[in-house]
Amino acid sequence: MKFYQNKLAHEMDSWDVFEALGNGEPLIVVDGRTAEAYAQEHIPGAVNLPHRELSTTTTAILDKSKTYVCYCDGIGCNASTKTALKLLSLGFEVRELIGGLDWWKRDGYATDGRKAQAGKELVCGC
Repeated sequence: MKFYQNKLAHEMDSWDVFEALGNGEPLIVVDGRTAEAYAQEHIPGAVNLPHRELSTTTTAILDKSKTYVCYCDGIGCNASTKTALKLLSLGFEVRELIGGLDWWKRDGYATDGRKAQAGKELVCGC
């Protein structure tokens, strides 16, 4: 039981994130990929914080009272894990989006960017 409780304390799926954002929960979605990958396509409202550039300086303006949900391309990419680990080491509360951008799209949610795809749009409950 502890294993699964721990797992759920550190991961979210796309439905969890979509619902939490719609309910106005204090989440910041973080794309840990390169600026170019982010420009091509990303989750609407996500901020781009490439994991290779994270430091106390580049994160100084971020609100540590929020939870940062990190993602990358999907299960074949580990940029979300690297982003989460770096943010955690800098004192942020983090979670990882299971399946990343790939599963976000598979679940039918819209994306933004040059290669944006139509899908279910987020309606913020804030």
